[in-house]
Amino acid sequence: MKERLQQQLEEAIRALLAEAGDAGEIPAVALEIPRQKEHGDFACNAALLLAKRLGRKPREIAEALVEALGDAGGLVDRAEVAGPGFVNLWLAGDRWRDVLRGILEVGRSYGGSDEGAGVRVQVEFVSANPTGPLSTGHGRQAVLGDCIARLLEFRGFDVTREYYFNNGGRQMRVLGQSVKARYLEALGVAAPPPAAVLADPEKSWVDEVGGLPVQFPADGYQGDYIVELAEALCAEHGDALVGEPAEAIFREVAEKQIFAGIRATLDALGIHFDVYSNEKTLYDEGKLDAVLEDLRAVDLIYESEGAVWLRGTTLGLDRDRVMIRSSGEPTYLLPDIAYHREKMERGFDVVVDVMGADHIDQFPFVREAMSALGYDAGRIEMVMHQFVTLTRAGRKVKQSTRKATIVTADDLLEEVGGDVFRFFMIERRADGHLDFDLDLATERNWNKNPAYYVQYAVARTHGIERTAADAGLAMPGADDFDADRLNLPEELEVMKKLGEFPELVARAAAAREPHHLAYYLRDLAGLWNPYLQDGTRHRVVSDDAGRTAARLGLVLAVRTVLTNGLALLGIAAPERM
Repeated sequence: MKERLQQQLEEAIRALLAEAGDAGEIPAVALEIPRQKEHGDFACNAALLLAKRLGRKPREIAEALVEALGDAGGLVDRAEVAGPGFVNLWLAGDRWRDVLRGILEVGRSYGGSDEGAGVRVQVEFVSANPTGPLSTGHGRQAVLGDCIARLLEFRGFDVTREYYFNNGGRQMRVLGQSVKARYLEALGVAAPPPAAVLADPEKSWVDEVGGLPVQFPADGYQGDYIVELAEALCAEHGDALVGEPAEAIFREVAEKQIFAGIRATLDALGIHFDVYSNEKTLYDEGKLDAVLEDLRAVDLIYESEGAVWLRGTTLGLDRDRVMIRSSGEPTYLLPDIAYHREKMERGFDVVVDVMGADHIDQFPFVREAMSALGYDAGRIEMVMHQFVTLTRAGRKVKQSTRKATIVTADDLLEEVGGDVFRFFMIERRADGHLDFDLDLATERNWNKNPAYYVQYAVARTHGIERTAADAGLAMPGADDFDADRLNLPEELEVMKKLGEFPELVARAAAAREPHHLAYYLRDLAGLWNPYLQDGTRHRVVSDDAGRTAARLGLVLAVRTVLTNGLALLGIAAPERM
């Protein structure tokens, strides 16, 4: 519907330009859906864009466009000039009814396209290091990245989901040390860390085991999962590992078990990756040294105070950054640059990095370094998300990383379920803080919980189909009903909302903003559920065969759009609730 209107608008603009002797390209004009219903079904600012080029007042041009679109073969019911030169358009009601037929004809493809055919996109997300269970923030990122990937796939892009994790460097040493310290504690050959150590990140715990110092690192990992890993090693190996370095079996077992837990969490969310890559591989294959030398070749590397620095100021950034510490250990920046060069070398046309707000400072350095190395940094995007705050009874749920009193993604999944988890995590803008209301998320009333509200709208369409089947009626095909029988204003509103879906999906995919889809589904359910509540005025299966067939067609169209939308969010569309 919108495409047809866009074509007619472009024809009208082309005619105005030709009348003025202008054979140039017509400007890119967008048709927008107004925020307020009284401003029409669509609005455009074409007259404002053409005013200087045509040497005429915007309102004059707008009036000419209104006249041309009024003769658009019955597509436009009404067109008006508003403000300094905006054109507001109302489509004819019967044209909206054509949307129903289109939806039933294409079904699960409605809203999709092949616009991305041949374009390879990598979406990297989650990428949590194997040092502990996924946090609620990682859970938000998991849902966000997966929904972006789903949207891009629906628009025809060739999408690769990738998980990259840092399994080298200091944090992994600390993980191994933490597990070994708890292992020795479990054996009873070392005392547990004093409370003062656990409360102060600047302190560490040192005990003597067989004349050797045993240290619980100052910023060691403390969660129960560390104790469980240590106790499992104790049960399997007894005291045979006392002399083993923390970097060996303790680190290896911890990484393997923790990562298995992460993958189990992602499986529970219905999230799967095509590629897993890690930092250690970059070390082993010499990719870090290669990047460093190439940056040195373009005079972006220097040494100072025993450390190796990137000339960020030369790249137009606010400061220089350390690449290798004076201890000889790389910072995160060096492997990040090496990893992004790998992405470019693998032939992706677009790279989408879904990251937490704590990465926003580093990302410009990665992009500018990539540009200095000769790559098109414009192909690298960052989708940044803020963190998650849990609230219960209107109060923030207290958490402490240091004390290991963290609510994990697993904890939240167990309490609210996967569908609610996903809906709540995606229904707000990614760059805004998310207040996850546990009371609302655990509310079983469909009329209160927004996730259930949308799902219930789908379930009701199946209930209506069962009612029709009991009456001996089959659901209609695209050409088996007269959509003109749907003549109530509220039915027209539902059809208009269904017609918005393809553009909504295209916009959400292009902007990497799947929260728009959650808003849309709530709006559609907000029209559909009240419609069905009025069983007298809006009874679907009745003695009027023509109206019944038309309303069953509407039922199928609503189900199709709700199901397609929920699938893009990775949420089930239940037949019963």
